[in-house]
Amino acid sequence: MSAPEVVLIVDDDNASREAVTSLVSEMNLEARAYESAEALLAAYDGARPACLVTDVRLLRMSGLELQEELIRRGHRIATVVLTAYADTPVTVRAIKNGAVTLIEKPCKDLELWDAIREALAVDRANYQADLARLATHKKLASLTPAEREVLDLIVAGDANKTIAHKLDISIRTVEVRRQAVFTKLGADSVAELVRLVLEAKV
Repeated sequence: MSAPEVVLIVDDDNASREAVTSLVSEMNLEARAYESAEALLAAYDGARPACLVTDVRLLRMSGLELQEELIRRGHRIATVVLTAYADTPVTVRAIKNGAVTLIEKPCKDLELWDAIREALAVDRANYQADLARLATHKKLASLTPAEREVLDLIVAGDANKTIAHKLDISIRTVEVRRQAVFTKLGADSVAELVRLVLEAKV
């Protein structure tokens, strides 16, 4: 069962915040509204998939600084940035921080509706990728140091004989450790093994 989608709304203007909250409710989505970036950071529980809708200009911490602080805390959430002061540096910084789009205020409901839907779709895909990456990390952590050595050499493209020579162990020992690596990582081929290792590094 997929996790419920959450829309996080940050705007220090009451009317704007309430308007976005009302729109999100009409979309039959959970809305969590905050009057400041600091309030969101204090309350956010890491719920994903999620969409952040934030104004650029906020009291104290800005919407862009909020994006960056969430990333620092390990939450790269797909974001819709609202601003009445769009310019190239703001746009570039927002996109680098994970913004799906920037919308100039005032905006039409349909435009924001579509942007939120797009952001949620992006975050849903990112969330699934994050879960897969976490699962791979757990599998890698289950390897013994000796098995990890063999894995690293397999990924480097070494054959069993070469691995045995480099580690000064028998080929039979290499085969046993190699089989354990494939079993623990749930891989059926060297290509899949390499993909899992690269995926874990993203």
